[in-house]
Order: sequence, then C-alpha cells, then structure tokens
Amino acid sequence: MSRRASLPGADELFRRTSNADRAPEETRTEVAKSPNLQVADTAPEADQRAAAPKKGPKHDEKVTFYCTADDLTSIEKARLELRAKHGIGVDRGKIVRAALAYVLEDFEARSEDSVLLRRLSR
Repeated sequence: MSRRASLPGADELFRRTSNADRAPEETRTEVAKSPNLQVADTAPEADQRAAAPKKGPKHDEKVTFYCTADDLTSIEKARLELRAKHGIGVDRGKIVRAALAYVLEDFEARSEDSVLLRRLSR
C-alpha cells in the first residue's frame, strides 16, 4: 500500500460546474472520469437558487465607528426582529448602511428640519 495520498487530477479540480450548456451524456462522462471523486446530484431547486444569487453592491471602503453597548444591542434586536417577523435575513452592517442612507437622504431633502440636524443639535 502506498503512503501517498490519492488526489484528483487537474481535470477534476478545474472542471466546469454548470450543466446548463452541456448535453446529459457529457455530464455523465465527466462524473465517470475519476472513481475516487464523488459528485452529488443537485436538486432542481438548488439550481434555481444558484442561477440567481442575491448579492448586494460591492463595498470598496471601510469605516470603523464606536457605539455604546445599548446601540449594538438595539441593532442586534432589530436584526433578529427583521428575521423573525419579516423573514429578512440581514447582517448588522446592512442595517447600519440602510439607516445611514435614510438619514443622509432625509438631510439632503429637508436640511434644516432633518432628523440628523435635530439629533446632532441636542
């Protein structure tokens, strides 16, 4: 028995994963290439989800800010409520970006009567 690990070849590692542009016989021959490589069949629902991924915009910049424990708890409660009551799974960053967009839009539209100005004038 050899002490070397049996690894898949480059053909198996760099093969196409999309079956949409291939005939069924091509897919079967590709799976049969390596007896050591096991490929799971995908369900039709999984193909539909993979075809239309929900991705937001790419964020090129990073900002770090400090908040109180109460602020962080409030953001986390909002995140959990969005998931539990509304079925929206988001992270804390997306909530902060949505709130920031709302406040800046309000400031641009209402300036002197904006939520941002009232909050910072306290």
